[in-house]
Amino acid sequence: MKRIFILFIALGFLLGGCGRRAKEITSLQRKEAETLASEADFAMTLRDLPRTESLLTKVVALCPDNGEYWVNLGAVRMRLGEREKAKTAYQSALAAYKDAAKLEPLNTERILQQVYILALLGRVDEARKLVEQTQKKFPEDRFVREFVQEKQFDRMLAERNFKEVSL
Repeated sequence: MKRIFILFIALGFLLGGCGRRAKEITSLQRKEAETLASEADFAMTLRDLPRTESLLTKVVALCPDNGEYWVNLGAVRMRLGEREKAKTAYQSALAAYKDAAKLEPLNTERILQQVYILALLGRVDEARKLVEQTQKKFPEDRFVREFVQEKQFDRMLAERNFKEVSL
């Protein structure tokens, strides 16, 4: 029995290293990413999309676990007409938000961020289903209740800016 337990622990460590687990992101890397993201925001206000895209590419290389950075990169790529690259960025955002939701399973904001990305990817039915599941799982959650009652999903889909950056 003790050997089986040790074997399961060993397998857990071995399998735990598989998949998308990356090396630990240092606080210095996060600060550098924040600085570059700020610079990308400024480049975006100047409508310098190629520079914005270049900076955000560096940002996501430093902090691949930040879904917001991936979303911003995808949106810029859509504005540049690079649909496939945008799709890849949105898929990475979805993965980052899923990972964040696993770390904070009671944080409904992390789930609703996935809804947004699914919609950006054109997977609207899947996004609606996730909203319904979340509403059933967290019926007392104020954030989810407001999201549903105020029809935020449908309003989001109707927004011009959303249409410009969605696939």
